[in-house]
Amino acid sequence: QVQLAESGGGLVQPGGSLRLSCAASGSIFSQDAMGWYRQAPGKAREFVANIGSVSTTNYAGSVKGRFTISRDNAKNTVYLQMNSLKPEDTAVYYCTLRGVWGKGTLVTVSS
Repeated sequence: QVQLAESGGGLVQPGGSLRLSCAASGSIFSQDAMGWYRQAPGKAREFVANIGSVSTTNYAGSVKGRFTISRDNAKNTVYLQMNSLKPEDTAVYYCTLRGVWGKGTLVTVSS
């Protein structure tokens, strides 16, 4: 059974950067697509980015050009590099794989 654990969240000032990690354990295959979603207070969960087996990537329009998703198949880990952070990026960030969700990591962008 797949388990996912996110890390790397925290408090950052506007314009700052953070790198989130999602470590997967269990039956993981390099061809599995992995993704990041986020949920801001009082809002629905929304798509952020995903990455496919050959590192094809997709991004939400609101983060394109600022966020970069990558993966290390040897470590069963996917990353989300977040640059030029804005207060509206404040949310709990979740990774997902084959319908399984992690518990999330909180990102707060505030001065």
